[in-house]
Amino acid sequence: MRRTARRRLAIVGLTAPAYLWLALTIFLPLSAMFYFSFLSALPLPGRTVSVTLDSYRTILTKELYLINAKRSLLLGIHVTIGCIVIGFPAALALAKYVHGRWREAVFLLIVLPFWSNGLVRTFSWTMVLRRDGLLDWFVRLFIPDAPSFDLLFSYPAIIIGLIHAYVPYMILTCYVSLQAIDDSLIEAARSLGASTLTIFRRIILPLSLPGLIAGTILIFVPVIGSFMEPAILGGKDAIMLGPIIERQFSASANWPLGAALSFMLLAIVLAILAAAAPILRPRLQAT
Repeated sequence: MRRTARRRLAIVGLTAPAYLWLALTIFLPLSAMFYFSFLSALPLPGRTVSVTLDSYRTILTKELYLINAKRSLLLGIHVTIGCIVIGFPAALALAKYVHGRWREAVFLLIVLPFWSNGLVRTFSWTMVLRRDGLLDWFVRLFIPDAPSFDLLFSYPAIIIGLIHAYVPYMILTCYVSLQAIDDSLIEAARSLGASTLTIFRRIILPLSLPGLIAGTILIFVPVIGSFMEPAILGGKDAIMLGPIIERQFSASANWPLGAALSFMLLAIVLAILAAAAPILRPRLQAT
């Protein structure tokens, strides 16, 4: 009994700082924003405010916010798919085919975006995607008579900027799962006559699902609320929930509406995760 009590006390002592930190940095700010979402105006000195549902009523009655919620979800899906298409093969190559110093060099290139400022990284894409930019110059180098290649201030430019920012998450999470796969399983399948496609479908993909799912969540959730990349690279196509929420807090000083929009976005994410949980849980347990 004493040993059990000591063990529980040790567990509480080790986990308490982490839970306290989460409470201070996550739950307290969320509680404050949840309170702001029910106010009639920003509570400044000398201003009378009241508790109301006007912000949520505005979101549900104005089609603008529902349309942009759909656009944000589509952006998250497109960026996540792009990160999977680029990141999963790169992680597979790193885990199974690249070794030694080459692997270290590739890892350095992967984590390099984390070492640069996000604003600088996004602005650098304007130099690449604009008319007469680096991409336009590269296309004209091989096709001199090609029309001007201008992707700046468009929806594809937003996707490119976000994929560049978030694909390292997909590579790193998938790499951890792929690296844990025993190579003897793959060799045994080959010795039994399994094709490369069969090995990928029956062994590699199922065993790498935890990393793939973790990367998908790490990318999809922040992308649907992103505002910097759409604002800089999107132009007229940047009208999504992220930039709208940012404007409510900065330009319009309408904190109640901004907070309500933030919680609407959070509710959408939680609803998607709850709906996907019955599908994902058996596959994660099986792996």
